[in-house]
Amino acid sequence: MGQDADDPAVQALVELRAGLERTISDLSTAAARADELIERRASGRSWYDIVSTEEPPLVIETITRVLDELGELGSRFRREEALALQREDINITRIGELFRVSRQRVSALLHDRPTRARREP
Repeated sequence: MGQDADDPAVQALVELRAGLERTISDLSTAAARADELIERRASGRSWYDIVSTEEPPLVIETITRVLDELGELGSRFRREEALALQREDINITRIGELFRVSRQRVSALLHDRPTRARREP
């Protein structure tokens, strides 16, 4: 069985990889911003002054967005990987063992068909 560029699991993994790169960059920026906030507080500024003058996106907004994106990309990859294994005639019980989840969770993965809007980051 060759690796096909049209393989949905490969496509999902490529998107996940790109998402990981964005995450690394975004979290590095958020860490630098957190350092700035710490410095402001250490210099005696009030929390109100710090929060009310923080430039968007806020550190917490960045973290929330990154976690949401990674969750979505990771879920899509897991679903596509489970479907690929099923196409290779691997049974649900064995897929569950491979993924370290219950066979019921695998069944839910295999039957969850996200809408196109949920698939696009």
